[in-house]
Amino acid sequence: MIAIPFDSSQVMQGIASIAPEAILVCTAITVLMADLFLAEDGKWLLCWLSLAGVLAALGEVYLLGSSRIVGFSGMITSDGFGMFFSTVVLSACALVLLMATGWSERAGTQKGEFYSLILMSTTGMLIMAKGTDLMTIFLGLETLSIPIYVLVGFQRSRMTAIEGALKYFLLGAFGAAFMLYGMALIYAATGTTKIPVLVYMSVGGGMAGSSLFLAGMGLLLVGFAFKVSLFPFHMWTPDAYEGAPTLVTAFMSAAVKAAAFAALVRVAMLLFPGVSPAIGPVLWVLAVLTMTVGNISALGQNNVKRILAYSSIAHAGYIMVGLVAGDLLGSQAALFYLLVYAFMNIGAFGVLMLISQKEDDGYDIHNLRGIGFKYPVLGALLTLFLVSLAGIPPTGGFIGKFYLFSAAVKNGYIWLAILGVLNSAASIYYYLRIVVYMYFMTPEGEVVTPHTPPFGYALALCACAAVVLVLGMIPGAVLTMAEQSVLSLLM
Repeated sequence: MIAIPFDSSQVMQGIASIAPEAILVCTAITVLMADLFLAEDGKWLLCWLSLAGVLAALGEVYLLGSSRIVGFSGMITSDGFGMFFSTVVLSACALVLLMATGWSERAGTQKGEFYSLILMSTTGMLIMAKGTDLMTIFLGLETLSIPIYVLVGFQRSRMTAIEGALKYFLLGAFGAAFMLYGMALIYAATGTTKIPVLVYMSVGGGMAGSSLFLAGMGLLLVGFAFKVSLFPFHMWTPDAYEGAPTLVTAFMSAAVKAAAFAALVRVAMLLFPGVSPAIGPVLWVLAVLTMTVGNISALGQNNVKRILAYSSIAHAGYIMVGLVAGDLLGSQAALFYLLVYAFMNIGAFGVLMLISQKEDDGYDIHNLRGIGFKYPVLGALLTLFLVSLAGIPPTGGFIGKFYLFSAAVKNGYIWLAILGVLNSAASIYYYLRIVVYMYFMTPEGEVVTPHTPPFGYALALCACAAVVLVLGMIPGAVLTMAEQSVLSLLM
């Protein structure tokens, strides 16, 4: 019998590398168990218990810090890059749970399984952000996706919810199949799925000329394109966003997109330079088509959730500009923009949830007539978030787009930057159209009476507004953090 040496330090490193994820999983199980024993009038505790778990996981992320901790034989790595995206994802989850304190009861989602699904999906997002093996990234993707499929169709009495969940599930399965097949081809060409080894082989091992390796990279990119809503793999987005409970829509638009881009940025920064002659032009075309199709499709929409859904497609195109740039500045700008986008998008959906009286028809743009003057605080908050999404100063959205397009110009992609600016200018129409309805359109009947937000909900909206404004005026600290995150990835 061969004795296998036991290395306790490696075991402890592995446990430390997934400590935040372990906290979330334990919290999800605790919430499910607590749901069995709580009376109906005590179910509100489930939301606060979930929030406590998320904050504990966020605290653990900062206890681990930006130091590099490699776990499970290089399958997962806790580093500065993972720390940045863990912060974005957990912050978005915390904001969504704060909003759930005033929304879940009237939406019929005050259930333990609802919060557990959010926590399990968040766990998958953290795994994606920290995965340094293609199989780990796929595991995180599936852990992220399966709970989201259920959450989209959680309100089973609504046909739009069932339709959105089915479309998301089917197209998500196609995307996962493309990604897994791409990973299989990469493994066939190289004999490994570990990203650091693939980097060495793609740059110095001659893999850039391997048709099998290039095909695998192409299919891998297709899988990511489904998750981040890149053209032409974006068709699920408007139906899933409209059908999902609005709280879930906010969660998907911010946290899911951030996690998918986290894995894509890691792969793009490390692997794409070795195959850039083949991949570079593809990313350029994807960025232009995605932002253009997203903006054009949003122009004719009257449902505000669908407007923001097509808007999210366009924003995926803007973020791709940073990846096309392919250098430190471009990746730094992409990370910064993902953080700002999470706060301004959750904030916009948060205000809309207060204004709407019901799902589907409650988000028709005509329901916003007269809201701005009748309820000035809500009108001002929604205007702020929409202005930031449009990229108008002095908001974080403007700073994010400025750095994205500056990175493109610096790296010689001048036409890409010009097309990005033109698309951003076109988007102002449909964002300000919502503002016009709030302030300049006469109500056809009584002005809609918004719901009164409890303390937690109001705190989340204030946090979103504060971040959008602060990052629009003093973005230096977050930009530095984003830069250090990218540098830790390249070390």
